[in-house]
Amino acid sequence: MTSEVVIDVQQNEISIALLEDKNLVEYQTEPRSASFSVGNIYVAKVKKIMAGLNASFVDVGSSRDAFLHYLDLGNQFSSYEKYLKQVASDRKKLYPFAKAQKLPDLKKDGSVANTLQKDQEVLVQIVKEPINTKGPRLTAELSFAGRYLVLVPFGDKVSVSSKIKSSEERARLKQLIQSIKPRNFGVIVRTVAEGKRVAELDTELKILLKRWEEAIAKVQKTTKRPQLVYEEESRVVALLRDLFNPSYENIYVNDESVYQEIKDYVTLIAPEKVGIVKLYTGNVPIFDNFNVTRQIKSSFGKTVNYKHGAYLIIEHTEAMHVVDVNSGTRTKAEKGQEGNALEVNLGAADELARQLRLRDMGGIIIVDFIDMNLAEDRQLLYERMCKNMQKDRARHNILPLSKFGLMQITRQRVRPAMDVNVDEECPTCFGSGKIKSSILFTEQLERKIHNLVCKIGIKTFYLHVHPYVAAYINQGFVSLKRKWQLHYGLGVHIIPSQKMGFLQYEFYDSKKQLIDMREEIETK
Repeated sequence: MTSEVVIDVQQNEISIALLEDKNLVEYQTEPRSASFSVGNIYVAKVKKIMAGLNASFVDVGSSRDAFLHYLDLGNQFSSYEKYLKQVASDRKKLYPFAKAQKLPDLKKDGSVANTLQKDQEVLVQIVKEPINTKGPRLTAELSFAGRYLVLVPFGDKVSVSSKIKSSEERARLKQLIQSIKPRNFGVIVRTVAEGKRVAELDTELKILLKRWEEAIAKVQKTTKRPQLVYEEESRVVALLRDLFNPSYENIYVNDESVYQEIKDYVTLIAPEKVGIVKLYTGNVPIFDNFNVTRQIKSSFGKTVNYKHGAYLIIEHTEAMHVVDVNSGTRTKAEKGQEGNALEVNLGAADELARQLRLRDMGGIIIVDFIDMNLAEDRQLLYERMCKNMQKDRARHNILPLSKFGLMQITRQRVRPAMDVNVDEECPTCFGSGKIKSSILFTEQLERKIHNLVCKIGIKTFYLHVHPYVAAYINQGFVSLKRKWQLHYGLGVHIIPSQKMGFLQYEFYDSKKQLIDMREEIETK
């Protein structure tokens, strides 16, 4: 499997697409002016104590106060609290962190009312962005993430990722980090550190230490509260930090400054791969050139088509995401209804795993698969879903199908689910109605032609479309019409009809009788 990253930098927003074997699997877009992101650290003020929730609301400068639960204060909150007072007490000379005293761990069954006070200053980090009506979610247990290591101030141990299976390698990494980490810091060794040399790990550890020192220096020098003291790397670099792997073939970006930023980062973490970072200078929009726009328009929205006419209906409620699997126009397989249901469900499992990553759907996801009678088929579907989700970086849990044919999935939610509106303004009513993505119209027509010729057996027919659409189908030396005729036979005829709307169509047989090729999702 090969991976490519395509980055579209516009004046107001940055969009990032991850392609695996040319298929869009992850997509992020955010305003360039976005001020809140996961990983940012603030010195903030406690706004309100909620004893009933054993939590507090903290002002970090957001329109909604952030939420800090007692259990998110972390074991070393008392140590942070004391060190913060020592730093704030002297604006000229920074109190050395190596001399900071580690106090006893915070009690797990304690009360927030006995730990925090209104207007108290706290050092906090965002772990979840604002979602719907909820403000950011905070933790007081700070961490600085790098590609290979995670630095934890006031930590006292070295932890190695459980995904590194070799006991010898785990012991090597643990001993190595123990020998180079400074006092009063803990370190988490990430999976990608496996096999790395001490020089690479030491370089990154020094970078992470510098970030901590700069954050504390900012706390000391500023009196404004709340105050951002550490900003997570740009979205582009943060995504690459978590996703970067040796299988990347190319990273394309259409902005010179962002290109240089990415190139510098790749030079730091993988100098031998710096050549894969490429500046795109073509006249065609970068997403159009790499077929990302078409995939976005076909992959988002309420209805998502996949193999052989089957489709998913995806809806988002306040409490959960609900997915319905439909066989659509699909005909029965040779094995009958049970075999057909299994094939549709397995295809749905493939597409759903992609959709969860693509839309970054989190929380509770309920999937209504087509009913299957055989227990071995239900088990096969469950195993297929688990295998597909192995590529997903977000923490998740999948339960086998219930007796009602429902699958329950929970997936880590860090930021709002990606919701891209792919509907377009209707050119007839100028916006009072919506139409589906026009760029996908000819693909929809080809599916109809395939069903008509290959499944129904009608070889000669007349397709009536709007004159503009007919002109598009007939244009070029090897036109779309010619391709259809080469594939489906010379019985394919395209007729311009002025009575048709832009995205309307009608099929007629050789006797000029109307053939109804509309699908269920078109008549709703």
